Amino acid sequence: MSILYNFFISIFNGILPIIGLLTPKLKLFVKGRKESFSILEEKISKKDRVFWFHCASLGEYEQGVPVMEALKKKYPSHKLLVTFFSPSGYEAKKKSTLADVIVYLPMDTQLNAIKFIKHVHPELAVFVKYEFWPNYLKALQAKDIPAVFISTTFRENQVFFKWYGGFMRKALKTIDYFFVQDTISMGLIKNLGFENVTLSGDTRFDRVSHQIEMDNHVDFISEFINNRLCIVIGSSWPEDEAVFVDFVNQASDAVCFIIAPHEIKDASVNALKQKIKKSTVLYSEKDRRDLSECQVFIMNTIGYLSRVYSYGDIAYVGGAMGTGGLHNILEPATFGIPIVIGKNFDKFREAKQLQKLAGLFSVSKAEEFSKIINKLIDDKKFREKTGMIAGHFINSNTGATNMIVAYLETKITEISNQE
Repeated sequence: MSILYNFFISIFNGILPIIGLLTPKLKLFVKGRKESFSILEEKISKKDRVFWFHCASLGEYEQGVPVMEALKKKYPSHKLLVTFFSPSGYEAKKKSTLADVIVYLPMDTQLNAIKFIKHVHPELAVFVKYEFWPNYLKALQAKDIPAVFISTTFRENQVFFKWYGGFMRKALKTIDYFFVQDTISMGLIKNLGFENVTLSGDTRFDRVSHQIEMDNHVDFISEFINNRLCIVIGSSWPEDEAVFVDFVNQASDAVCFIIAPHEIKDASVNALKQKIKKSTVLYSEKDRRDLSECQVFIMNTIGYLSRVYSYGDIAYVGGAMGTGGLHNILEPATFGIPIVIGKNFDKFREAKQLQKLAGLFSVSKAEEFSKIINKLIDDKKFREKTGMIAGHFINSNTGATNMIVAYLETKITEISNQE
Protein backbone atom coordinates (compact mmCIF):
# COMPACT_ATOMS: atom_id res chain seq x y z
CA MET A 1 0.00 0.00 0.00
CA SER A 2 2.91 2.34 0.74
CA ILE A 3 4.29 1.79 -2.77
CA LEU A 4 0.88 2.48 -4.33
CA TYR A 5 0.40 5.64 -2.27
CA ASN A 6 3.78 7.04 -3.25
CA PHE A 7 3.21 6.09 -6.89
CA PHE A 8 -0.13 7.88 -7.10
CA ILE A 9 0.94 10.94 -5.09
CA SER A 10 3.99 11.31 -7.37
CA ILE A 11 1.82 11.00 -10.49
CA PHE A 12 -0.61 13.56 -9.10
CA ASN A 13 2.25 15.92 -8.27
CA GLY A 14 3.58 15.52 -11.79
CA ILE A 15 0.33 16.45 -13.50
CA LEU A 16 -0.38 19.43 -11.27
CA PRO A 17 0.58 21.94 -14.00
CA ILE A 18 -2.14 20.44 -16.22
CA ILE A 19 -4.68 20.37 -13.39
CA GLY A 20 -3.99 24.04 -12.76
CA LEU A 21 -5.52 24.89 -16.13
CA LEU A 22 -8.95 23.57 -15.18
CA THR A 23 -10.32 26.18 -12.75
CA PRO A 24 -9.15 29.42 -11.10
CA LYS A 25 -9.09 27.69 -7.70
CA LEU A 26 -6.90 24.87 -9.00
CA LYS A 27 -4.66 27.44 -10.64
CA LEU A 28 -4.05 28.98 -7.21
CA PHE A 29 -3.52 25.48 -5.77
CA VAL A 30 -0.76 24.80 -8.30
CA LYS A 31 0.82 28.26 -8.52
CA GLY A 32 1.06 28.63 -4.74
CA ARG A 33 2.94 25.37 -4.36
CA LYS A 34 5.53 26.43 -6.92
CA GLU A 35 6.47 29.28 -4.60
CA SER A 36 6.51 27.39 -1.27
CA PHE A 37 10.16 26.37 -1.15
CA SER A 38 11.47 29.72 -2.38
CA ILE A 39 9.47 31.49 0.34
CA LEU A 40 10.81 29.10 2.97
CA GLU A 41 14.39 29.62 1.80
CA GLU A 42 13.93 33.38 2.04
CA LYS A 43 12.25 33.51 5.44
CA ILE A 44 13.64 30.60 7.47
CA SER A 45 17.35 30.26 8.22
CA LYS A 46 19.28 27.44 9.85
CA LYS A 47 19.53 29.33 13.12
CA ASP A 48 15.78 29.95 13.45
CA ARG A 49 13.75 28.02 16.00
CA VAL A 50 10.46 27.11 14.37
CA PHE A 51 7.01 25.91 15.39
CA TRP A 52 5.13 24.42 12.44
CA PHE A 53 1.31 24.39 12.30
CA HIS A 54 -0.49 22.72 9.41
CA CYS A 55 -4.11 23.61 8.63
CA ALA A 56 -6.13 22.09 5.81
CA SER A 57 -8.15 25.24 5.30
CA LEU A 58 -9.60 28.32 6.99
CA GLY A 59 -11.70 26.49 9.56
CA GLU A 60 -8.73 24.55 10.84
CA TYR A 61 -6.68 27.74 10.98
CA GLU A 62 -9.28 29.32 13.26
CA GLN A 63 -9.08 26.24 15.48
CA GLY A 64 -5.33 26.56 15.67
CA VAL A 65 -5.24 30.29 16.42
CA PRO A 66 -5.64 30.07 20.23
CA VAL A 67 -2.73 27.61 20.46
CA MET A 68 -0.60 29.64 18.06
CA GLU A 69 -1.24 32.82 20.04
CA ALA A 70 -0.33 31.13 23.32
CA LEU A 71 2.95 29.78 21.94
CA LYS A 72 3.86 33.11 20.33
CA LYS A 73 3.32 34.83 23.66
CA LYS A 74 5.30 32.25 25.59
CA TYR A 75 8.13 31.87 23.03
CA PRO A 76 8.40 35.21 21.16
CA SER A 77 11.84 34.42 19.74
CA HIS A 78 10.55 31.37 17.84
CA LYS A 79 9.24 31.68 14.30
CA LEU A 80 5.73 30.45 13.58
CA LEU A 81 5.24 28.69 10.25
CA VAL A 82 1.70 27.97 9.04
CA THR A 83 1.01 25.77 6.03
CA PHE A 84 -2.27 25.32 4.19
CA PHE A 85 -3.50 22.66 1.83
CA SER A 86 -6.40 24.57 0.27
CA PRO A 87 -6.48 27.91 -1.57
CA SER A 88 -9.49 29.06 0.48
CA GLY A 89 -7.41 28.95 3.64
CA TYR A 90 -4.18 30.30 2.19
CA GLU A 91 -5.73 33.16 0.21
CA ALA A 92 -7.72 34.32 3.25
CA LYS A 93 -4.79 34.28 5.66
CA LYS A 94 -1.63 34.73 3.60
CA LYS A 95 -1.19 38.26 4.98
CA SER A 96 -1.93 37.38 8.60
CA THR A 97 0.53 38.90 11.06
CA LEU A 98 0.11 36.07 13.56
CA ALA A 99 2.48 33.78 11.66
CA ASP A 100 5.99 34.69 10.54
CA VAL A 101 5.75 32.52 7.44
CA ILE A 102 2.64 31.26 5.58
CA VAL A 103 2.89 28.91 2.59
CA TYR A 104 1.07 26.13 0.80
CA LEU A 105 2.17 22.69 1.95
CA PRO A 106 4.01 20.99 -0.93
CA MET A 107 2.43 17.71 -2.00
CA ASP A 108 3.20 14.72 0.20
CA THR A 109 5.87 13.09 -1.94
CA GLN A 110 8.86 11.51 -0.23
CA LEU A 111 11.26 14.05 -1.76
CA ASN A 112 9.09 17.04 -0.85
CA ALA A 113 8.65 15.86 2.72
CA ILE A 114 12.37 15.29 3.29
CA LYS A 115 13.30 18.61 1.67
CA PHE A 116 10.64 20.50 3.62
CA ILE A 117 11.56 19.10 7.04
CA LYS A 118 15.28 19.55 6.36
CA HIS A 119 14.85 23.24 5.56
CA VAL A 120 12.19 24.10 8.14
CA HIS A 121 13.74 21.99 10.94
CA PRO A 122 10.74 22.60 13.27
CA GLU A 123 11.05 21.93 16.98
CA LEU A 124 7.56 20.50 16.86
CA ALA A 125 4.77 20.06 14.32
CA VAL A 126 1.11 20.65 15.13
CA PHE A 127 -1.56 19.35 12.77
CA VAL A 128 -4.97 20.92 13.31
CA LYS A 129 -7.95 18.54 13.24
CA TYR A 130 -6.96 16.21 10.40
CA GLU A 131 -4.88 15.64 7.24
CA PHE A 132 -2.59 12.73 7.94
CA TRP A 133 0.24 12.98 5.40
CA PRO A 134 2.31 9.76 5.73
CA ASN A 135 5.52 11.01 4.16
CA TYR A 136 5.61 14.19 6.23
CA LEU A 137 4.90 12.22 9.38
CA LYS A 138 7.64 9.73 8.51
CA ALA A 139 10.11 12.56 7.82
CA LEU A 140 9.28 14.15 11.19
CA GLN A 141 9.77 10.84 12.99
CA ALA A 142 13.12 10.31 11.26
CA LYS A 143 14.35 13.58 12.76
CA ASP A 144 12.79 12.92 16.21
CA ILE A 145 10.50 15.94 15.81
CA PRO A 146 7.26 15.60 17.83
CA ALA A 147 4.05 15.55 15.78
CA VAL A 148 0.91 16.49 17.70
CA PHE A 149 -2.66 16.48 16.42
CA ILE A 150 -5.12 18.89 18.06
CA SER A 151 -8.92 19.27 17.89
CA THR A 152 -8.89 15.98 16.01
CA THR A 153 -11.97 13.97 15.08
CA PHE A 154 -12.21 10.39 13.89
CA ARG A 155 -15.12 8.71 12.10
CA GLU A 156 -15.83 5.02 11.57
CA ASN A 157 -15.79 5.39 7.79
CA GLN A 158 -12.18 6.62 7.72
CA VAL A 159 -9.54 4.40 6.19
CA PHE A 160 -7.81 3.86 9.56
CA PHE A 161 -10.71 1.67 10.68
CA LYS A 162 -11.04 -0.43 7.52
CA TRP A 163 -9.46 -3.85 6.96
CA TYR A 164 -7.33 -2.38 4.18
CA GLY A 165 -6.15 0.61 6.25
CA GLY A 166 -2.94 -0.86 7.59
CA PHE A 167 -0.71 1.65 5.79
CA MET A 168 -2.54 4.60 7.32
CA ARG A 169 -2.68 2.97 10.75
CA LYS A 170 1.10 2.68 10.51
CA ALA A 171 1.22 6.42 9.82
CA LEU A 172 -0.73 7.06 13.03
CA LYS A 173 2.04 5.34 14.98
CA THR A 174 4.45 8.15 14.04
CA ILE A 175 2.30 10.68 15.96
CA ASP A 176 3.39 11.61 19.47
CA TYR A 177 0.02 12.70 20.82
CA PHE A 178 -3.63 13.19 19.90
CA PHE A 179 -5.98 15.75 21.44
CA VAL A 180 -9.45 14.75 20.28
CA GLN A 181 -12.74 16.63 20.29
CA ASP A 182 -15.23 13.99 21.40
CA THR A 183 -15.75 10.64 23.08
CA ILE A 184 -16.49 8.89 19.77
CA SER A 185 -13.07 9.87 18.43
CA MET A 186 -11.51 8.85 21.73
CA GLY A 187 -13.09 5.39 21.55
CA LEU A 188 -12.15 4.82 17.91
CA ILE A 189 -8.48 5.66 18.32
CA LYS A 190 -8.20 3.72 21.58
CA ASN A 191 -9.75 0.68 19.92
CA LEU A 192 -6.73 0.68 17.61
CA GLY A 193 -4.50 0.34 20.67
CA PHE A 194 -3.42 3.97 21.05
CA GLU A 195 -3.14 5.36 24.56
CA ASN A 196 -1.36 8.63 23.70
CA VAL A 197 -4.66 10.46 23.47
CA THR A 198 -6.60 12.97 25.58
CA LEU A 199 -10.19 14.16 25.28
CA SER A 200 -9.61 17.93 25.17
CA GLY A 201 -12.58 19.27 23.25
CA ASP A 202 -12.51 21.83 20.46
CA THR A 203 -10.18 24.85 20.56
CA ARG A 204 -12.76 26.84 18.57
CA PHE A 205 -14.69 27.36 21.81
CA ASP A 206 -11.65 29.10 23.28
CA ARG A 207 -11.27 31.10 20.09
CA VAL A 208 -14.81 32.50 20.11
CA SER A 209 -14.96 32.95 23.88
CA HIS A 210 -12.18 35.55 23.63
CA GLN A 211 -14.31 37.61 21.24
CA ILE A 212 -16.68 38.68 24.02
CA GLU A 213 -13.73 40.21 25.89
CA MET A 214 -12.75 42.39 22.92
CA ASP A 215 -14.00 45.81 21.89
CA ASN A 216 -16.86 44.89 19.54
CA HIS A 217 -18.22 48.40 19.13
CA VAL A 218 -18.92 49.53 15.54
CA ASP A 219 -20.22 53.09 15.23
CA PHE A 220 -22.22 52.67 12.04
CA ILE A 221 -23.91 49.50 13.33
CA SER A 222 -25.07 51.32 16.47
CA GLU A 223 -26.40 54.14 14.30
CA PHE A 224 -28.25 51.69 12.06
CA ILE A 225 -29.91 49.64 14.82
CA ASN A 226 -31.18 52.71 16.69
CA ASN A 227 -32.75 50.74 19.58
CA ARG A 228 -34.60 48.29 17.30
CA LEU A 229 -34.60 44.52 17.76
CA CYS A 230 -31.86 43.24 15.46
CA ILE A 231 -31.72 39.97 13.53
CA VAL A 232 -28.29 39.13 12.14
CA ILE A 233 -28.17 36.84 9.11
CA GLY A 234 -24.61 35.61 8.76
CA SER A 235 -22.86 33.92 5.82
CA SER A 236 -26.03 33.45 3.80
CA TRP A 237 -26.31 31.68 0.45
CA PRO A 238 -29.10 31.91 -2.18
CA GLU A 239 -30.71 28.82 -0.60
CA ASP A 240 -30.92 30.74 2.68
CA GLU A 241 -32.34 33.79 0.95
CA ALA A 242 -35.24 31.68 -0.30
CA VAL A 243 -36.14 31.06 3.35
CA PHE A 244 -35.75 34.50 4.92
CA VAL A 245 -36.47 37.13 2.24
CA ASP A 246 -40.29 36.94 2.49
CA PHE A 247 -40.06 37.35 6.27
CA VAL A 248 -37.81 40.39 5.89
CA ASN A 249 -40.22 41.96 3.43
CA GLN A 250 -43.15 41.55 5.81
CA ALA A 251 -41.37 42.42 9.07
CA SER A 252 -42.49 45.09 11.51
CA ASP A 253 -40.67 48.43 11.45
CA ALA A 254 -39.57 47.66 15.02
CA VAL A 255 -37.24 44.97 13.69
CA CYS A 256 -34.08 45.55 11.66
CA PHE A 257 -31.85 43.13 9.76
CA ILE A 258 -28.12 42.93 9.15
CA ILE A 259 -27.30 40.51 6.33
CA ALA A 260 -23.71 39.35 5.73
CA PRO A 261 -23.82 37.28 2.52
CA HIS A 262 -21.21 34.61 1.97
CA GLU A 263 -20.67 35.88 -1.57
CA ILE A 264 -20.04 39.63 -1.76
CA LYS A 265 -19.48 40.08 -5.48
CA ASP A 266 -21.57 42.95 -6.88
CA ALA A 267 -23.83 40.70 -8.94
CA SER A 268 -24.75 38.52 -5.97
CA VAL A 269 -25.27 41.45 -3.60
CA ASN A 270 -27.39 43.36 -6.11
CA ALA A 271 -29.51 40.28 -6.76
CA LEU A 272 -30.19 40.01 -3.04
CA LYS A 273 -30.94 43.71 -2.70
CA GLN A 274 -33.47 43.55 -5.54
CA LYS A 275 -35.42 40.86 -3.69
CA ILE A 276 -35.82 43.03 -0.58
CA LYS A 277 -38.66 45.55 -0.52
CA LYS A 278 -37.65 47.25 2.73
CA SER A 279 -35.38 50.29 2.79
CA THR A 280 -31.93 48.76 2.31
CA VAL A 281 -28.40 50.11 2.57
CA LEU A 282 -25.14 48.47 1.55
CA TYR A 283 -21.93 48.81 3.54
CA SER A 284 -20.43 50.54 0.50
CA GLU A 285 -23.22 53.16 0.68
CA LYS A 286 -23.24 53.75 4.43
CA ASP A 287 -21.54 57.16 4.34
CA ARG A 288 -24.15 58.55 1.95
CA ARG A 289 -27.28 57.42 3.77
CA ASP A 290 -29.14 58.08 7.02
CA LEU A 291 -28.69 54.60 8.45
CA SER A 292 -31.39 54.94 11.09
CA GLU A 293 -33.99 55.29 8.32
CA CYS A 294 -33.02 51.97 6.73
CA GLN A 295 -34.37 48.61 7.90
CA VAL A 296 -31.93 46.29 6.17
CA PHE A 297 -28.13 46.61 6.15
CA ILE A 298 -26.26 44.37 3.69
CA MET A 299 -22.61 43.91 4.61
CA ASN A 300 -20.94 43.72 1.21
CA THR A 301 -17.57 43.59 2.94
CA ILE A 302 -15.67 41.20 5.19
CA GLY A 303 -14.15 41.38 8.66
CA TYR A 304 -17.12 42.62 10.68
CA LEU A 305 -19.36 39.60 11.22
CA SER A 306 -18.01 38.46 14.59
CA ARG A 307 -18.51 41.97 15.99
CA VAL A 308 -21.89 42.38 14.31
CA TYR A 309 -23.15 39.31 16.16
CA SER A 310 -22.60 41.19 19.41
CA TYR A 311 -25.39 43.58 18.34
CA GLY A 312 -27.84 40.81 17.47
CA ASP A 313 -30.89 39.70 19.41
CA ILE A 314 -31.36 36.69 17.13
CA ALA A 315 -28.98 35.07 14.62
CA TYR A 316 -29.60 33.04 11.50
CA VAL A 317 -26.42 31.28 10.36
CA GLY A 318 -26.32 30.27 6.72
CA GLY A 319 -24.91 27.36 4.78
CA ALA A 320 -27.07 24.50 6.03
CA MET A 321 -30.08 25.23 3.84
CA GLY A 322 -28.08 24.03 0.85
CA THR A 323 -25.05 21.78 0.54
CA GLY A 324 -22.30 24.38 1.01
CA GLY A 325 -21.86 23.50 4.68
CA LEU A 326 -23.03 25.22 7.84
CA HIS A 327 -21.00 28.26 8.82
CA ASN A 328 -19.75 29.05 12.30
CA ILE A 329 -22.53 28.93 14.91
CA LEU A 330 -20.10 29.43 17.79
CA GLU A 331 -19.51 33.10 16.99
CA PRO A 332 -23.12 34.17 17.69
CA ALA A 333 -23.48 31.63 20.51
CA THR A 334 -20.68 33.26 22.51
CA PHE A 335 -22.77 36.45 22.68
CA GLY A 336 -25.70 34.54 24.18
CA ILE A 337 -28.25 34.92 21.40
CA PRO A 338 -30.64 32.32 19.93
CA ILE A 339 -29.53 30.69 16.69
CA VAL A 340 -31.54 29.45 13.72
CA ILE A 341 -30.02 27.37 10.91
CA GLY A 342 -31.04 25.34 7.88
CA LYS A 343 -31.74 21.64 7.63
CA ASN A 344 -28.45 20.05 6.52
CA PHE A 345 -26.22 19.95 9.58
CA ASP A 346 -25.71 16.26 10.37
CA LYS A 347 -21.93 16.59 10.04
CA PHE A 348 -21.73 19.50 12.48
CA ARG A 349 -21.39 18.11 15.98
CA GLU A 350 -21.67 21.43 17.81
CA ALA A 351 -24.93 22.28 16.02
CA LYS A 352 -26.46 18.94 16.95
CA GLN A 353 -25.37 19.39 20.55
CA LEU A 354 -26.78 22.89 20.82
CA GLN A 355 -30.05 21.82 19.22
CA LYS A 356 -30.45 19.10 21.87
CA LEU A 357 -29.96 21.75 24.53
CA ALA A 358 -32.67 23.92 22.88
CA GLY A 359 -30.27 26.76 22.13
CA LEU A 360 -30.54 26.31 18.38
CA PHE A 361 -33.40 25.69 15.96
CA SER A 362 -33.35 24.12 12.50
CA VAL A 363 -35.77 25.04 9.73
CA SER A 364 -36.33 23.57 6.26
CA LYS A 365 -38.68 26.08 4.64
CA ALA A 366 -39.82 29.70 4.83
CA GLU A 367 -42.90 28.93 6.95
CA GLU A 368 -40.79 27.28 9.63
CA PHE A 369 -38.36 30.19 9.59
CA SER A 370 -41.18 32.69 10.10
CA LYS A 371 -42.72 30.65 12.90
CA ILE A 372 -39.61 30.35 15.06
CA ILE A 373 -38.39 33.90 14.38
CA ASN A 374 -41.80 35.33 15.30
CA LYS A 375 -41.77 33.34 18.54
CA LEU A 376 -38.31 34.61 19.39
CA ILE A 377 -39.36 38.19 18.64
CA ASP A 378 -42.66 38.09 20.50
CA ASP A 379 -41.61 36.08 23.57
CA LYS A 380 -38.77 37.94 25.26
CA LYS A 381 -38.39 35.36 28.06
CA PHE A 382 -38.13 32.55 25.52
CA ARG A 383 -35.58 34.53 23.53
CA GLU A 384 -33.45 35.31 26.58
CA LYS A 385 -33.59 31.73 27.87
CA THR A 386 -32.57 30.33 24.49
CA GLY A 387 -29.72 32.81 24.26
CA MET A 388 -28.56 31.96 27.75
CA ILE A 389 -28.38 28.28 26.76
CA ALA A 390 -26.21 29.19 23.76
CA GLY A 391 -23.86 31.30 25.87
CA HIS A 392 -23.55 28.60 28.53
CA PHE A 393 -22.80 26.06 25.80
CA ILE A 394 -19.69 28.05 24.85
CA ASN A 395 -18.53 28.64 28.43
CA SER A 396 -18.91 25.00 29.40
CA ASN A 397 -16.76 23.79 26.50
CA THR A 398 -13.70 26.02 26.85
CA GLY A 399 -10.32 24.84 28.15
CA ALA A 400 -8.88 22.80 25.26
CA THR A 401 -6.18 25.38 24.53
CA ASN A 402 -4.75 25.36 28.05
CA MET A 403 -4.61 21.56 28.02
CA ILE A 404 -2.83 21.44 24.65
CA VAL A 405 -0.39 24.27 25.41
CA ALA A 406 0.60 22.66 28.72
CA TYR A 407 1.56 19.48 26.85
CA LEU A 408 3.43 21.39 24.13
CA GLU A 409 5.39 23.31 26.76
CA THR A 410 6.60 20.04 28.29
CA LYS A 411 7.78 18.86 24.87
CA ILE A 412 9.55 22.16 24.21
CA THR A 413 11.26 21.94 27.59
CA GLU A 414 12.41 18.39 26.86
CA ILE A 415 13.84 19.53 23.53
CA SER A 416 15.67 22.46 25.15
CA ASN A 417 17.14 20.18 27.83
CA GLN A 418 18.54 17.87 25.13
CA GLU A 419 20.45 20.70 23.43
